[in-house]
Amino acid sequence: MPEIETETIVMEHPQIFVERTLAVIKPDAVDKSDEIEEIILRSGFTILQKRRVHLTPEQTSDFYAEHYGKMFFPSLVAYMSSGPIMALVLARENAIAYWRELVGPTNTLKARETHPDSIRALYGTDDQRNAVHGSDTFSSAEREIRFLFPDSIVEPIPAGQAAKDYLSKVVNPTLLKGLTELCKQKPEDPITWLADWLIGHNPNKPRINEPYAVEEPN
Repeated sequence: MPEIETETIVMEHPQIFVERTLAVIKPDAVDKSDEIEEIILRSGFTILQKRRVHLTPEQTSDFYAEHYGKMFFPSLVAYMSSGPIMALVLARENAIAYWRELVGPTNTLKARETHPDSIRALYGTDDQRNAVHGSDTFSSAEREIRFLFPDSIVEPIPAGQAAKDYLSKVVNPTLLKGLTELCKQKPEDPITWLADWLIGHNPNKPRINEPYAVEEPN
């Protein structure tokens, strides 16, 4: 039999980052927030933060500042400040694109025709009362998350090889020392013991210098 030449193809996976995006359940659908959250979780998202808030017209104007001057802006502000909304920070790989796909087209009628399983098709009414909002770009997601969650960190979360490299460099050395000592000591409550050990041996713990002694003048 003739020899069959084989070729091994090694594919390098690009560095993967877990994105964050903002989801807003609008006033017309906030009573369905439990159902919408269930769809979000089934679609592979993690809900990192969540808050129910009633924006003032001024806050709503600031949030939608990019639409200022457009014909629909006054009615959009009036509608979005008419009742409470549910704001959620979502995370997964390519979160922005996946969330926009799950949300569906802006026009609810179009969504029902082209994306019948989308959230807007299921819960929306028209162009404005279309159940949910989603950030369309990374910069929009960053701005909108900071607007509704001022203390949030929105940098991408490393995953895959990037996460392994990070753990190998800054976590594993200290953690392995703690686990080694844990095996030697064999405490009754190993989790609490390890937590205390890590706090005490944190290499990044700030060091407080003793104050200099000040001699009193004679």
